[in-house]
Amino acid sequence: MSGLNKGIHKVELAVKWDPSPAGQPPTDLDLVAAAYPATDPYGDPGYVVHFDSRSPDGTISLNRDSLDGRGFGWDEVMTLELHRLDRRYARVVAGVVIQQRPARRTFAGVLNPAVRLREGYTVLAEDDFGRVLGATAATVAEFVRDADGEWTFRPGIRGYDTDPAGFARVMGAPHGS
Repeated sequence: MSGLNKGIHKVELAVKWDPSPAGQPPTDLDLVAAAYPATDPYGDPGYVVHFDSRSPDGTISLNRDSLDGRGFGWDEVMTLELHRLDRRYARVVAGVVIQQRPARRTFAGVLNPAVRLREGYTVLAEDDFGRVLGATAATVAEFVRDADGEWTFRPGIRGYDTDPAGFARVMGAPHGS
């Protein structure tokens, strides 16, 4: 045992927003997570989890999906069971992307967006996307496995101007790219 730190085990990622005003097209935000292999943690993801999917081993799953932000509380919720993730994966990046149908929309055009990451009752991070208002997608968390196999959380919001398919390709790139 190298220390008392138990690392991050199971994280809930949640996003919420208010519905579009009457007469406007619906706003659809989607949670996305990608697992990267230890052999190439900044290369292509081993897999991507998004709406209508889950990880092959069930360790990352979308529990709630909203197409329009209607309802109370958190509109989309994803669970990341990092402690169960196969050792071949050393990095997981999670984000939020705005569907671009039928019109282009950035976070500035989303009513009251918010994201929250927590482990149990402990809130790891919360944000309102205020630093990335011109973006159409944003990474919201990075989890990295250390040499002892424990997961650490690296907070930070990074915006991108891309569609959902493009976001899945660039979300794990090194921060200097």
